[in-house]
Amino acid sequence: MARIKLEFPNADGHTLVGLLETPPERVPIARYALFAHCFTCSKDVAATSRISRALAARGIAVLRFDFTGLGNSDGDFANTNFSSNVQDLLAAARKLEQDFEAPALLVGHSLGGAAVLAAAPQLPSVEAVVTIAAPATAAHVQHLFSGARGQLEETGEAEVKIGLRRFKIRQQLLDDLERYASPDHIRHLDRPLLVFHSPLDTIVDIGEAAKIYQAARHPKSFISLDKADHMLSNREDAEYVAETLVAWASRYLGLNRHAFEPSTGTAPRVRPGEVLVTEIDTQFLRGLYTERHQWLADEPKSFGGSELGPTPYELLLMALGACTSMTLRHYAKRQGMSLDDIEVILSHERVHAEDCVECGQKPVKISRIVQRLNIHGNLNAQERERLLEIAERCPVHRTLDSTPRIETRYVEDDPPR
Repeated sequence: MARIKLEFPNADGHTLVGLLETPPERVPIARYALFAHCFTCSKDVAATSRISRALAARGIAVLRFDFTGLGNSDGDFANTNFSSNVQDLLAAARKLEQDFEAPALLVGHSLGGAAVLAAAPQLPSVEAVVTIAAPATAAHVQHLFSGARGQLEETGEAEVKIGLRRFKIRQQLLDDLERYASPDHIRHLDRPLLVFHSPLDTIVDIGEAAKIYQAARHPKSFISLDKADHMLSNREDAEYVAETLVAWASRYLGLNRHAFEPSTGTAPRVRPGEVLVTEIDTQFLRGLYTERHQWLADEPKSFGGSELGPTPYELLLMALGACTSMTLRHYAKRQGMSLDDIEVILSHERVHAEDCVECGQKPVKISRIVQRLNIHGNLNAQERERLLEIAERCPVHRTLDSTPRIETRYVEDDPPR
């Protein structure tokens, strides 16, 4: 997975630094996204980097960058405010548009979520907006400076401790936050909105998510991050956000269309009737392609994989189960059976052979696939028994039973067509 360093000027001429997370080799870029990190954090905070990488693995290139005066970006944090953060977002969007493609998706964590809600109406390319643990308004962070108000009024600046770090702020920051005390601008977002929030968030109360949701117009969605903390410290929470975000965004961004259209020139061409398997990384992640479709195969994290797709054996079981289900439905329709629903549950295991002529003294294991049917409908005992027989006649079942001959050769040794 390539990571591209980007530098670009903000409205005040300071150089901002970002990283563009791109998909693994051979995975086409579906769309571009812009990620805004939390208040006083950086582009490298765990939640931001994990979600960005996970989105990139799913085909969405993500630019994450440091706001002015934070991380690797130039400028003085004391001279910034919420409005300047919004301007930094607009500068990052311009950089994406100039060098790659304008962002179609905005994602913001914590105060970064409030920033993307404010910036979205100024970015015509944006088609969807996502907030994670975000306050409804920027004014929510004012409580962080309650102990410094006296000094701010007296000298115009103060030093505050946020988390484990100390920052110098000026009165202009508080004055600017007052401008964003109302969530009315969310009503005019005019984009699909997805709100992530944890009911256990102790930094930004889940009531803020309710304010965002109530202020926004449809289409809007809410997903509860059960058991997650504000910073999404657990990797599993960040992965969950990425997975559900892509599923939600595909409805509004046309991710399937952009990922698989032959006209994009990015998906490999596959001949009708063939399947292509490519390496996406040097571990276990593989790209699976047919003439019109694309999927991933992987291994569990416990085996060194990244769990971004089913394992090869799971794919094998899926193929058998899909074929069985299709065959049963086709037969039931032809026979006029009252069949409401079909579920096929499969498992694979290796068991010790009980009878083996050529085993000798060595223990031998054989493969066994167990296929269980969960069929609902107004069926009599004879019909149910007949469906059990038909299940074993599906083409994939017959192929596995016939011990197919598998030939392996180099492409250059293919016979001429």
